[in-house]
Amino acid sequence: MCRIEREERSEETKREKKKKRRWGMGLKTLGESRGIEKLKSSMVSRSRMKLWMIRAMTTVLLWTCLVQLMALGESWGPRVLKGWPSCFTQDSSIALDLKVSPVIPARVLPPKRVYKNNGYLMVSCNGGLNQMRAAICDMVAIARYLNVTLIVPELDKTSFWADPSEFQDIFDVDHFITSLRDEVRVLKELPPRLKRRVELGMFYTMAPISWSDISYYHNQILPLIQKYKVVHLNRTDARLANNGQPFEIQKLRCRVNFGALKFTTQIEELGRRVIKLLRQNGPFLVLHLRYEMDMLAFSGCTQGCNTEEVEELTRMRYAYPWWKEKIINSDLKRKDGLCPLTPEETALTLRALDIDSDIQIYVAAGEIYGGERRMASLAAAYPKLVRKETLLEPSDLKYFQNHSSQMAALDYLVSLESDIFVPTYDGNMAKVVEGHRRYLGFKKTILLDRRFLVDLIDQYNNESLNWDEFSDAVKEVHAERMGNPTKRLVIPDRPKEEDYFYANPEECLQDEVLSNTL
Repeated sequence: MCRIEREERSEETKREKKKKRRWGMGLKTLGESRGIEKLKSSMVSRSRMKLWMIRAMTTVLLWTCLVQLMALGESWGPRVLKGWPSCFTQDSSIALDLKVSPVIPARVLPPKRVYKNNGYLMVSCNGGLNQMRAAICDMVAIARYLNVTLIVPELDKTSFWADPSEFQDIFDVDHFITSLRDEVRVLKELPPRLKRRVELGMFYTMAPISWSDISYYHNQILPLIQKYKVVHLNRTDARLANNGQPFEIQKLRCRVNFGALKFTTQIEELGRRVIKLLRQNGPFLVLHLRYEMDMLAFSGCTQGCNTEEVEELTRMRYAYPWWKEKIINSDLKRKDGLCPLTPEETALTLRALDIDSDIQIYVAAGEIYGGERRMASLAAAYPKLVRKETLLEPSDLKYFQNHSSQMAALDYLVSLESDIFVPTYDGNMAKVVEGHRRYLGFKKTILLDRRFLVDLIDQYNNESLNWDEFSDAVKEVHAERMGNPTKRLVIPDRPKEEDYFYANPEECLQDEVLSNTL
């Protein structure tokens, strides 16, 4: 009995062990199957990720190709795509006419000029916009000749106009630097080490001699630059002679003036808008009516002013110590042709020259001294008088307010594009615009002979001449003063009296045209 019971127990024990083995094997099989499922799902997710990545990369590649095709422009793209069927019309036989925007060619920068740098030249310009413009051209030429690095010029902020504009507020500074890189190295600021020295006052500052030959800069200024590493020229107006300079120097002055000194996009766009508004109404004349308070105070010209105005102008002249001439005989100066024409004299002159009374006249000037009272006769003779302030909305000019140089830049652009340009005084803007218009193809610029005119006007007002006699005389004297090709007048040892280089840069004008004038 006992033996039988032991055998039965041992068999039961064996059966239980077999069950446990089968249960363990079942668990192991289940675990393996679950692992396989996880592996499969992982492989599927990875495949999906790879598929998604391939699709994304393909999409990007296709878009890139499409953009590149579009960028090839009208000359190539339309011929390739001409036969493609349209997806936007019911008739699939109609070819898709793609209007591809013209390609804007990438700007090719001139190669950098490699030279041993002799030092750094800093300059502070003085005067109004166009005086500074000419000075910048001179300073670039000087820096190139001396093989130095030019720091972007500082503009005048302390003169009568008190314009706080920086160089980059008026001119495209990046264009200025890159367009001249094959001639001279230009930096926006000094390298840090030298900048620190300048901040500590460890540099040489001076005003160069006016109307100097380029040899003066080589013999006098270059040794200073080599000694001090940084030289600062604190005055720049008329510091390089008009004549007798190397041909390469004269050409470079022109290159800076007509190419490197480009106005900012904001000024250029607003100038184009003004020109478009004027062109919509036909031809237009730009009148540079230099009859503003600062000019009258500086020159001492008070023709047509009342007693209070004369006193105000005199006080202003004495308030500025750098205006050296204080006691001025206005009548004598006017008879010598050294005063700007008054608005009344200007109206008579334009009528005598047979300027159509229906033409638009854009007045390129600041506030006219005496206001509407002094402008009445001109407005009566030429009712289509306009200014930038009347053509544009106040919001268009809000960023230009209290920035006289930026306003002058706008007038400069309009003056270049006018059908006729008439300055009533030979100041810096009149001269520089005259030269620029010569460069653009000798565009009509009436250069008034003020000395002759005031005498004729006085005779007419005194009834010594009738209108026909007066008009004929005015037209006769100005027949050859229309901006025609001519040689620059040279007066040795009297540079102030000779023709200004920037008014007639003959070295940069058409050789064949100039040769016919000799």
